[in-house]
Amino acid sequence: MKREDTKPRPSSWELSPHAVVQYLMGATLSDGTFISPKYVGSRRLIEVAVATLATDRALLLVGVPGTAKTWVAEHLAAAICGNSGLLVQGSAGIGEEALKYTWNYARLLSHGPDRESLVPGPVFHAMEQGLLVRIEELTRLSAEVQDALITVLSEKIMPIPELNNSLQAKNGFNLIATANDRDKGVNDLSGALRRRFNMVYMPLPETIEEEMLIIKNNVEQSAKKAGWDSFPTPTEEIKRIVTIFRELRNGHTLDGQQKLKSPTSTLSTAEAIEVVYSGQMLAFHFGNGQLKAADIAAALSSAIVKDAQHDLPVWKDYLQLVVKDREGWKDLYRACRELI
Repeated sequence: MKREDTKPRPSSWELSPHAVVQYLMGATLSDGTFISPKYVGSRRLIEVAVATLATDRALLLVGVPGTAKTWVAEHLAAAICGNSGLLVQGSAGIGEEALKYTWNYARLLSHGPDRESLVPGPVFHAMEQGLLVRIEELTRLSAEVQDALITVLSEKIMPIPELNNSLQAKNGFNLIATANDRDKGVNDLSGALRRRFNMVYMPLPETIEEEMLIIKNNVEQSAKKAGWDSFPTPTEEIKRIVTIFRELRNGHTLDGQQKLKSPTSTLSTAEAIEVVYSGQMLAFHFGNGQLKAADIAAALSSAIVKDAQHDLPVWKDYLQLVVKDREGWKDLYRACRELI
């Protein structure tokens, strides 16, 4: 892609914004090389994300779990700067040093504070080298750690008071963060920090065909790595899983004829992929290799029932009211009922 990329690109970018979008959405180059799609969904959404980073503004990808926020952030970093490894995994227990820097205390005691005693964190590395850094689950960081990012994003400077100095970010530095809007995390973003991000909301797949395609692509890649690609892709089982997830998420059957209660679980595309993969493990090691209803029943029930008190009655009602009488679904009904 770099060889064929003739579009204008920001300084320090490996690819032009146009080529970055092609890399994520998939394309066929003029020499016939096929670039597989990394994201199935709105092209405009990815264009907005790339344009945000091209303007030197930080990007925040927001959505429920399983909407490919991490996947998109990782591939954006890889396409733009060739390095997706600078990562901070957000949690309530980490401090500022996990983002910025800490100290080699043995050297600090013998030589005092100097640059050689400083141990850079991911954000420090990214600023020093002009790269993209990723922060996962930004809202899980404490308010104090979040506030430490304000100066970094506003002035592109990291103060180092111990050395009476500061680090000025090299051209190309930027930040991609993700946040889960279903589980707010430990601390919501302050208004000051929120203004320093451009937010892009990552939706769940719009159509059942789109969701099936995402799962099918992931399943085929996993099967190839595991040596299961001699077995046919379980398209019918994928369709049943996606149908169940979408109906329970939306609170009604696909035809809109019957209202349903929704469980507390997210029922995301990522969870659907895990259900298929778990079923394939059973089918390959304890069956004939072809995915059947009995293979997916346990993982399906586990994905739906996260809170036994609330979710189990919802799942039982769905099995009784919808699955039991749906044409061609008797095998799935029996397999699921045996487990609950």
